[in-house]
Amino acid sequence: MSHPLKHFMTITRHRNRVMRHCFLVGIGWQGLFHDLTKYSPTEFFPGAKYFQGTRSPNEMERETVGYSLAWMHHKGRNRHHFEYWNDVNPATKMYEPVRMPIRFVKEMFCDRVAACKIYRGKEYSDVDALNYLLRGNARKKMHNDTADLLEDWLRRLATDGETATFAHIRAIDNHARYTAGATILPK
Repeated sequence: MSHPLKHFMTITRHRNRVMRHCFLVGIGWQGLFHDLTKYSPTEFFPGAKYFQGTRSPNEMERETVGYSLAWMHHKGRNRHHFEYWNDVNPATKMYEPVRMPIRFVKEMFCDRVAACKIYRGKEYSDVDALNYLLRGNARKKMHNDTADLLEDWLRRLATDGETATFAHIRAIDNHARYTAGATILPK
């Protein structure tokens, strides 16, 4: 059974929450354009069809069909997803993860926290996004430096709370470089 209104309300609530978070970490302009592809027919119609309200409809589409066309469309157009950042390594001639620019790691952080808030509802805790990262295999598919940086920020959120963590992330230059161990270097 399709739920277009419920899906629309869920993705809009998520987008609004991500926008607020993006403003708090210093990438407000980026937040204004976050996840607009979710309203495109390629993503919206499957989202409504596989809507459950407690997890991404992409998971149900994948379980039902064997793949998620909506997800493939989404990850290929939204640079805050680590899956976007894969390219052929000139040395190995293999597809490998590429280090994400800081501003997109910031948006990925905001996206993950907002998704946990939307799907967990009243059960949400500041440790949820960290647990989700550690439970899955996403870390293995990211560039090590990107994974370290994201995990560092999620650990800060779990221990120091939102206000301190968002302030810490905001203080980081969007064009800075980072290296293994989540060390931020000046440009």
